[in-house]
Amino acid sequence: MVPIQNTRLNDRGVSEAIGFMLIFGIVITGIGLVTLYGYPLLLQQQVSADEKIMEKNMIVLQNDIKSLAYKTVPFKETSLKIGGGSLTVYNSNNDLPKFTIKDAAGNLYADSFHAGELRYESVSAQTDISLQNGAVVMRPRIGQGSTMLADPRWFYDEKTQTLVINLVNITSTNLMAKEGIGTVRMALGETNYTYISPVSGNQVVVKYEGDYSVAWENYFTQTLGMDPEGTPDTYKLPLVNTLVIKKYEVQIKNI
Repeated sequence: MVPIQNTRLNDRGVSEAIGFMLIFGIVITGIGLVTLYGYPLLLQQQVSADEKIMEKNMIVLQNDIKSLAYKTVPFKETSLKIGGGSLTVYNSNNDLPKFTIKDAAGNLYADSFHAGELRYESVSAQTDISLQNGAVVMRPRIGQGSTMLADPRWFYDEKTQTLVINLVNITSTNLMAKEGIGTVRMALGETNYTYISPVSGNQVVVKYEGDYSVAWENYFTQTLGMDPEGTPDTYKLPLVNTLVIKKYEVQIKNI
């Protein structure tokens, strides 16, 4: 007697190809989800990291300028990484930024002082970080507003009513720009000291013209305690018996 074989009808639908296609589909779906959601986050993290690195680099360059101007170091050289954008030298021959310093009677002590700047321009983050007149400032390229990352070296002594203003003039022989790894070489040029006492009307008026007006406004009003003068981007400080203006030229040799 021949034994009866129990054959399952659904065994005919079992196939290695179907299993492979299911696994392959799951893998492709996972890769697609990572690409769709994970890769933009990785790019954003890289852009943010490049921006933070350049913030620190600009503060390092600010310390180099301080060494040149205030410690009479003749030459400074700093190597740095410039990621996500470019570092450009804007000569003081450019129109902006500029500072005007006068007294209440209109006597000019610094007539449209062109400071020049070292500017990092981020293409990916659409952010500019500038080293100008001894300060490090940052602003979005699209939109309004700016912030000061590191203050310039200005002082006001309430006891003696003495205001000290340091003006830093960044110059170069030609237009310079750098991406990737660069070495910023700078040297100290001419220096000039001016002492005015007393100031007419015991009031000093400072005007800033440039792309970082909000950052400088906060510095003038909150840090130095100046008041708006009435004219846009113009601020006044009363009770000044002695005004000291120091001008420094910083020559960018190479980046």
